[in-house]
Amino acid sequence: MALTKTKRRNRIKSRVKKVISGTAERPRLSVFRSNKQIYAQLVDDVNATTLVAAGSTEKEIVSEEGNKSEKAAMVGKLIAKKAKDAGFEKVVFDRSGYLYHGRVKQLADAAREGGLKF
Repeated sequence: MALTKTKRRNRIKSRVKKVISGTAERPRLSVFRSNKQIYAQLVDDVNATTLVAAGSTEKEIVSEEGNKSEKAAMVGKLIAKKAKDAGFEKVVFDRSGYLYHGRVKQLADAAREGGLKF
């Protein structure tokens, strides 16, 4: 029997989580993508805490015009700005089992433009 999309993504995610881990010095930039929204957060896996978070549901992004890809780029810039303000420059990118394409790629490219290194 074929895997569903979520089961397939969870398998990929568990394979990646074995290798990728965020620390207090170099947190993990985790991406979650739903059908309508996209969220990103910096996670310290050692202490199991979220350090910085941003999403397309934030006031400054909701008020802007644009399609989902453009909003993903805005989230990337916002997470980069928040991370820089919190003192983080280097991160480990975790695409959470999604293909590096479309909105996930837009978010990653915008985060790089905003000054994050990964």
